[in-house]
Amino acid sequence: MAMVKSMILAAVLIMSFTGCTKQDAPSAPVVREGGKTYIVDKTGYKWDVTQAGSIGFKPDKFQYGIGKDAILPLDASGLSDDKKDVPDDLRVIGVEEGASAQAYSVQKLRSHEVANSAIGSKPIAVGY
Repeated sequence: MAMVKSMILAAVLIMSFTGCTKQDAPSAPVVREGGKTYIVDKTGYKWDVTQAGSIGFKPDKFQYGIGKDAILPLDASGLSDDKKDVPDDLRVIGVEEGASAQAYSVQKLRSHEVANSAIGSKPIAVGY
């Protein structure tokens, strides 16, 4: 029991310390043109934040991610109907529509985040 308490105390101390040392990510550059307000991501793309600014958000406090289209979706070329050599413990996201069913590997979706696919003639997007 003492060992468990010590481990919990150590975990709490570590989480507290890392919370105290967290540094804020840099904010996005703000550009004002023609009555509109934009933040600029690292690819140079300008995101219109005029409406957000008009309701009290501070554009200079916005942060941006890796940029538009930085993560490409998994398309049909990355998918397969081959059922052999599929491990029994493979984690998948399943989609079923009527008699059709498809499974998308979580391992593949991790690096793509979205799979553009179709069930029958109906286009779908599977996200992780």
